[in-house]
Amino acid sequence: MAGPGVGNPTFASTTFTDIVVSSLQGYSGELADNITNHNALLRQIDKKGNKKTATGRSIVQELEYAENSTTMWYSGAEELDISPTETFTAAEFVYKQLAGNVTITGLEEIQNSGKEAIHNLLKSRIRNLEKSLKNTVATGLYALGTGSSGKELGGLRFLIADASSQAAVTGTVGGINSATYSWWRNYVYNFSAAAVTASTVSIQHAMNLAWINTIRGSDKPDIITADSTLYLYYLESLTPNQRFMDDKGAGVGFTNLVYQANVPVIYDDQCPASHMYFLNTDYLFVRPAKGREFKPLGEKSSVNQDAMVMPVVWAGNMTTSNRQLQAVVLV
Repeated sequence: MAGPGVGNPTFASTTFTDIVVSSLQGYSGELADNITNHNALLRQIDKKGNKKTATGRSIVQELEYAENSTTMWYSGAEELDISPTETFTAAEFVYKQLAGNVTITGLEEIQNSGKEAIHNLLKSRIRNLEKSLKNTVATGLYALGTGSSGKELGGLRFLIADASSQAAVTGTVGGINSATYSWWRNYVYNFSAAAVTASTVSIQHAMNLAWINTIRGSDKPDIITADSTLYLYYLESLTPNQRFMDDKGAGVGFTNLVYQANVPVIYDDQCPASHMYFLNTDYLFVRPAKGREFKPLGEKSSVNQDAMVMPVVWAGNMTTSNRQLQAVVLV
């Protein structure tokens, strides 16, 4: 007959296990919020309502790639254009998976009897896991998608390709080949390809080109992220009375410079070296799988160890619905 703690024979106290599991499950939503608010880019995407749950075998992102060609001026009984038009398609992205464990040993169970002691122990473990997940996600936002044998997130280096110019952008993103479809190419300003030395003198011209090439009507970049080199070039290119600092555009806790009067320029220590991204987050998404946004899986037995292991998992990917309105400045 099964005894208490049958899920993990090394833990005799079902009370201990129940408290740990229920507390971790209750913390899941707060964990997701804390990770989102830890990063200026994630916070901006969430603020736009673009952290959207994904379902199905893959993540499908609808794209509007062309204008409706049937619009026309007409007079009287002139025949209207009723021909079918194809203005929408879809990009398809694979799920990427992330996991981290909360582990508590049998000895720690013995040493932490009572609800308060258990909660304190669990709190320290969750804080440690949260810190690790924050750093992993922050790095993943810029990932190329090829690390860890192709298991890592397809972040900005995947969605917004490095190249010598926009015309030279190639590669397949979301199942659409950039070499075939010019509307699926991001803008690139490459200092090396332009034979220009990146400096405090040249940075604003490069930024202005990235800006002007990512505007379409009222659409324009709403956040700029940069590594330390290009951020400092921009900072030092400004006269003292131009160095407007702001902590509103990117959210509480993020101080940034401002470009074009109201666009936050953020230094991000996870941004790839010598890169600056001009991002229109109306068209950038984080798509967690349903039921997998930092979801605790419950207690798992640790084989041959006196320990309780509880995985916390995330699945999904980063996507875009318009690459043309994104840009990268690089050296």
